[in-house]
Amino acid sequence: IEVLQQENTEDIAKMAATTPSDKPYLKTSVWSVFKNRIPWLLLLMVSATFTGLILNVYEERLNAISAVLFACVPMLMDTGGNAGSQSSVTIIRALALGEIRTKDVFKVIWKEFRVSLLAAVCLGLACMAKLLLIDNLLFGYTGYTLVRCAVISVSLSLTVILAKFVGSMLPLLAKKVKLDPAVVASPFITTIVDAVSLMVYCTLAIAVL
Repeated sequence: IEVLQQENTEDIAKMAATTPSDKPYLKTSVWSVFKNRIPWLLLLMVSATFTGLILNVYEERLNAISAVLFACVPMLMDTGGNAGSQSSVTIIRALALGEIRTKDVFKVIWKEFRVSLLAAVCLGLACMAKLLLIDNLLFGYTGYTLVRCAVISVSLSLTVILAKFVGSMLPLLAKKVKLDPAVVASPFITTIVDAVSLMVYCTLAIAVL
């Protein structure tokens, strides 16, 4: 039981992008906690600059179309990150328990694709209703026209599908090359999904509007 607890604690720490510690939390010094966390924070900060570069490329063109389009970027990125993390955690746990293997990649893709379609349709419709009913009618944000709302909702749906694909594939890829899926996949899911969701959203918005 103690070994299982130690292994689970180590996996949870890795999935949260921090180096595991052998000591209980309250007995670990502040300096040790800092040393365990700062390398990952620095690495993820640097990797997140790619997201900033994408925003810089598209910011002026999005604002030229409508400022409300740029205001929806956090919602898209957060939803994509959450969707990817859901799939990632599920696959990492299934790998740890031996429920799936790397050879099951196509089964995983097919299953996650169906799940992502259902989630994408549900979230897309919810986003459309939110923008038209709550933002437009309740708060009076007149910038959300029907076409713009459709672009935002479709982008959100595509982001969810892509995020779940990335979230499910990264752990399997890490396992295939004999790396720890928890270390490789979880910390980078959000960064990758953020970049992908921004490119999808900005490309679609500029093409349609």
